[in-house]
Amino acid sequence: MILVLHNRYRTTGGEERAVADLLWLARERLGEDVELLERDSAVLGRGRAAAGMLRGGLAPEEVAAAVRRTGARIVHAHNVNPAFGWRALAAARAAGARVVMHLHNYRLVCAVGTCFTRGADCTRCHGRNTLPGAVLACRGGRGEAAVYAAGLTLWQRRLASCVDVFAVPSAAARERLELLGAPLGGRAAVVPHVVRAFAERSGAAEGAHALVASRLAPEKGVEVAIDACAAADVPLVVAGDGPEAAALRERGARAGGEVRFAGRLDAPALAELRAEAGLAVVPSRSAETFGLAAAEAMADGVPVVASRMGALPELVEADGLVPAGDAGALAAAIARRFRDAAAGERGIARARERAGPETAAAALRAAYAAASARST
Repeated sequence: MILVLHNRYRTTGGEERAVADLLWLARERLGEDVELLERDSAVLGRGRAAAGMLRGGLAPEEVAAAVRRTGARIVHAHNVNPAFGWRALAAARAAGARVVMHLHNYRLVCAVGTCFTRGADCTRCHGRNTLPGAVLACRGGRGEAAVYAAGLTLWQRRLASCVDVFAVPSAAARERLELLGAPLGGRAAVVPHVVRAFAERSGAAEGAHALVASRLAPEKGVEVAIDACAAADVPLVVAGDGPEAAALRERGARAGGEVRFAGRLDAPALAELRAEAGLAVVPSRSAETFGLAAAEAMADGVPVVASRMGALPELVEADGLVPAGDAGALAAAIARRFRDAAAGERGIARARERAGPETAAAALRAAYAAASARST
């Protein structure tokens, strides 16, 4: 029995998708009974959220009770802040479970989780020294930034001491966490995000547009894709929403290219856009820990161009990689790979090898086994 913990974010995104996919993987490919215990920052309130960060979690006895009720041998924790914290993991272990903690981002050290601030990649915070994040107010206003910085500093090592195995989405994510001084203690295992379905063949040759599927936030580099597609004279569809939506619409109007903003879409609607795409663009300016948008496009047979940053080089072939933020290089790659069905066919194979259910299930099974072995 696997008990999954996840504190949903105020603004949902790729991590919620990844959690749902891993629940499916454990049930359908590992044959595990799985139960989800979830908290939601959107309904928690800022006062309770601050209390949870500073106390190291709220109501850990609920987690212990869930472990005892289900007989869970593994607690698989995803985002634990602010409602669960280290106290929930300690309670799970005291109730007899082993703990796997999934680090989908860099939040063990970085309050915003992206290592991106002031328009650039950032590794100023290191280990328990989160003062730079508080000074720069990377997370919200100064009050929220100070609370998160204090909570991470106070409880980072205690949290790590309650974890049997850390799961990370890529080798690049593990390397960046080690660079940040995260207390992984040699316990980090790569468990890739899983892509469930794959196209039989690439339909990119009939594609009508390039596609960006992303949260519209500064670290995603969508403005670079807008400029590059305009320069390459390739129509662009942007699927997603976020704090940069208005500014990006203005950028699109100024760029002179054909840009359509589709807004936030459900999975079937996004799949339809991918089916009509001759290219997917992943122009991230931050060190992505995996690159789910790239993997899903590749699985659908859509050729990808992406930033040479973070984990994206582990997914995308070299011909599709360009320096982050370089609109000229991105435009050249877009012109070269738009409607390239051969690149789409290769992408299907690469995505299956790196993120298919068989690959992800084997990695998840190994992580659970390693956590269980630590109990002996």
